[in-house]
Amino acid sequence: MKTERIAAFALGFPETNEEQPFGPSVDVYKVAGKIFVILSPEDTPPAISLKCEPMLALELREEFESVIPGYHLNKAHWNTVILDGSVPDGELRKMISHSYEQVIGGLPKTHRQRLSSVAWPK
Repeated sequence: MKTERIAAFALGFPETNEEQPFGPSVDVYKVAGKIFVILSPEDTPPAISLKCEPMLALELREEFESVIPGYHLNKAHWNTVILDGSVPDGELRKMISHSYEQVIGGLPKTHRQRLSSVAWPK
């Protein structure tokens, strides 16, 4: 999946915004002020870091060689995916959706209810 499509997919989630707090070469996608995607489109190859439930994070690392512990992040709760084309687009979309779910799961109940009632991208 191309980085432009990843960016468009991430921005399709309710109340998501894009920022560049780490400089112009890293795009950060947040919901309610919480990060759920860190995209490094200028890396060679590009990479994306995603929040993940710890057991699933381990399973994904075993399944895909290009999924590694989160680079400069909590390794139990974050994976970095090297975008070398080895992870199918559908699986990458699932990982991004899961990351969004992980973040909204930690928000106050009113935020969770509001965000989960809105249609998400497919």
